[in-house]
Amino acid sequence: MFTNMTFRLCGALTAGLLCIAGPASAQFSPRMSNDSVIGETYHIEGSAGFWTPASTMGISGEQFNVIGSNIDFKNDLGLTDQRFTSFQAVLHPAQKHKFRFQFVPIKYDQGPVTLTRELVFNGQRYTVGSPVVSSLDWKAYRFAYEYDFLSQDRWFAGVILEAKYTDFTASLLTPVINESIHARGPIPALGGIFRYYVIPRLSLTGELSGITVPASASQKYNAHYAEINAYGTMNVTNNFGAQFGYRTFNVAYQIDKDTGRFDLNGIYFGLVARY
Repeated sequence: MFTNMTFRLCGALTAGLLCIAGPASAQFSPRMSNDSVIGETYHIEGSAGFWTPASTMGISGEQFNVIGSNIDFKNDLGLTDQRFTSFQAVLHPAQKHKFRFQFVPIKYDQGPVTLTRELVFNGQRYTVGSPVVSSLDWKAYRFAYEYDFLSQDRWFAGVILEAKYTDFTASLLTPVINESIHARGPIPALGGIFRYYVIPRLSLTGELSGITVPASASQKYNAHYAEINAYGTMNVTNNFGAQFGYRTFNVAYQIDKDTGRFDLNGIYFGLVARY
């Protein structure tokens, strides 16, 4: 329920030039330029990798008219940064059109940790000295359509329309208390993408997408979501390459008196295959 605010080329160009040449093409056979990029001619692309983000996370949950504490998962519950896998698939039916899917499972398990301050969560009071086991399970799905409205030999720029589907569960467990919150729902967002080929085999890409629902729009609900992704792709062949980049997720929400904030920022490495 969180709501928040974040290229393809030579084959089509060459074909266009052949058509424009018309009858004169009978006089000679055009050759592909030595600068033709590698990695943009495909119908299906799949990638998988590892993401190692630094995290800042906190929640508060109200129940039975009992206002919850602002719980910091690192300072209060001992959360440590983890490495996660990520998966992405792209369907590329035409030069300027892409349909994209991404899945990043994010999970933290902590404890037992002895509380150094009193916490109130979901209407329950966790006293100082209590041993607490906590978990945070965040499944982040991304469904997107990309339209590359500008497309040149070595670069392209596009817009992205997407729905980010979030499935989030957080729980705190002691020997006598077991409380959890669960939220899920789509997050519509708008963004952009730009890719430039420094050399035919190496591209640099930047993506930004997000949305903001301001507090002025509703007395009970406001939210912010943003994702920034900057990465380079080295294509060994048109069908295989490696990626290295930096990704950041930023989500914040307020629903009635429940709040949450989730910031993950870090580098990732992955492999990409195309057909």
